[in-house]
Formats: sequence, C-alpha cells, structure tokens
Amino acid sequence: MVTASRIAPAAAAAAQQLFVIDPITRLNPAKDSSVALMQAAQRAGLPVWVATLADLIAAEHQGAAAAGGHGAWVLATPVSLAERADGPWYQLGERQLMPMEQFSHVWMRKDPPVDEAYLYATHLLELAERQGVRVLNRPASLRAWNEKLSALRWSHLMAATLVSSRVERLAAFAADQGQVVLKPLGGRAGQGVVFASASTPGLRALLELVTGQESLPVMAQAFLPGVNAGDKRILLVDGEPLGAVNRRPAGDDFRSNLAVGGSPEATALTATELSICAELAPALRAEGLFFVGIDVIDGRLSEINVTSPTGIREVERLGGIPLADLTIERLLAG
Repeated sequence: MVTASRIAPAAAAAAQQLFVIDPITRLNPAKDSSVALMQAAQRAGLPVWVATLADLIAAEHQGAAAAGGHGAWVLATPVSLAERADGPWYQLGERQLMPMEQFSHVWMRKDPPVDEAYLYATHLLELAERQGVRVLNRPASLRAWNEKLSALRWSHLMAATLVSSRVERLAAFAADQGQVVLKPLGGRAGQGVVFASASTPGLRALLELVTGQESLPVMAQAFLPGVNAGDKRILLVDGEPLGAVNRRPAGDDFRSNLAVGGSPEATALTATELSICAELAPALRAEGLFFVGIDVIDGRLSEINVTSPTGIREVERLGGIPLADLTIERLLAG
C-alpha cells in the first residue's frame, strides 16, 4: 500500500487539490469530513485550495479558454490547516483567479440541499472535466444519483419501498406494511423523516402534508425495528469499504442520524454488509463515485450518499482507522 508520507514530492506538488465547500468558517474541524480530507491531503504534501459554489466561473480569460467554448475558472483561496480542533485551525492565503485545469482533483463537498445553485455548479464542474480535471464525485452522477432514489437500483437489497405522490397509494402501503417511515426525497441528515402506521390519527392529512397536496413524491419504506440497534454508515472509497460507524438512535427517536442526536459507536461489517458493498462497487466505479457513504439498517440498504458523505471523524476516532489518509492514498495511487 502506498502511504501518504511516501508520495513523491514532485508528484505531490503537481497534484493541487481544490475543495468546493460551504464557507470554511462554518465547518467544525472536530466533526467535518471535508476538513479531515483536506488535512490528509496536506499531510501528503498536496497544496490545498478552497472555494464556494459562487466562486465557480465559466469564461474566456485572455484568450485562454478551452478550444470550442468557455473554460472553467475559479476564484480559489489557498489554505493551510492546523492539526487541531481548538483555536485557529486554518489560515487563508491570497484569493486568486485560476483556471480549473491547474488542479489535478476538484472535490465537490458542498453540503445539500441539491438546489438550483448546486445543480448549476455541477454543470460548471463538467467544463473542468472536459479540461482533464478529475472531479470527485463526477458531476453527472451527482445529478443522477438522488440519495434516496438511487438505492432503488438495488431494490432487492432494500426493505419494502414505495415512491409516490398519491395519498391513496401511500395509505394503502402503510396499511399493508403496518409501520412505515416517510422520507422526503430531497432531505438530509434525517430531517423531515416521519414515522407512521396504518392506525396513525390523521394519516391522510399527514400524507397530504408530506407530499405537498400530492405535488411531490415521497419515499415510504417498511419500518425496520432493527434500527433500535443502529444504522450503519459505511464509507466506500473507489468501491471498497474502508470503514464504518454504527449510529444508535437517542431516547425514543427512531432516527439515528448524528445530526439529530444519534450516538456513534465502533462496529465491524457483517458478511451481508460486505456483500452489499461488493454488489454496489462496479456501478460506483463506473459512474465516477469515488467517495460514497451507504446506510444499512438490519442488513437492508437504506440510502446511497454521494453529495458530501460524512462519518470520517467517527470512523477514525472509534475504529482507529486513518480513513482520510487512506482515501488520499487511493486517489493518488489510482
């Protein structure tokens, strides 16, 4: 295995990394996976730059645009990151207008929602791809892989699932399954996820609410009681599972997401979970999804997170796995 410390200095100097993130002032270095990846890149000797969605530009600049069209540019800022979570943990350099082709890799790590600004940014990043830059994850796949719907490619690995806008169909599904979980397709971190049953008072009113009066589809899934034992976040790098963390719900909340109070704990992968990863791996590699987090509950695939997967800090702290460093090693060795 190639380690970050053994990367040739010349190769490292050439492999500039651009991270497209939320404003760096909003990131919590003790918990944020993007910070973990940036620090790992810096440990490997790679120059690290940051930008936001608003800093992406398509333009001709002094006649240096890509042949046949506009070139991809960015107002980027070099950053130096301290290996500490308290006190000043980053130092920004001078902001510069740079052609994207100067970066070997661009990490699209902007958190959801996947709104208009996010979608337009993926189109701008495709210009960089055409100039030979590797974008992680691939912009077209970020658009195509809704984090709820993409799991339906492997519906046989999931709990019973229905996606619909129609109250009647959703109510019938709830009656058939007994207990269900309703998920907004654009949700994240457990936000907006609702538990319901066939006997829930005002079920139809609830279904009207979550579908926006039948104007938006929602995902309904059979409730898995095994979630009380936890919801596993498994992090796959180039299709291979490198680490996982179990997230256990807090109190009487069925949601296990860390953002809504779930507790992380160390875990190992079962044979079933390894089999799920192996089945997904070829498609993830083929579609340029280099860094992915899948969620598995009681041996059932729940979601495939491709936009800005989290969990690195928890895997490193609880499992003793240097996951961020391993990710950078895989990237540079690939």
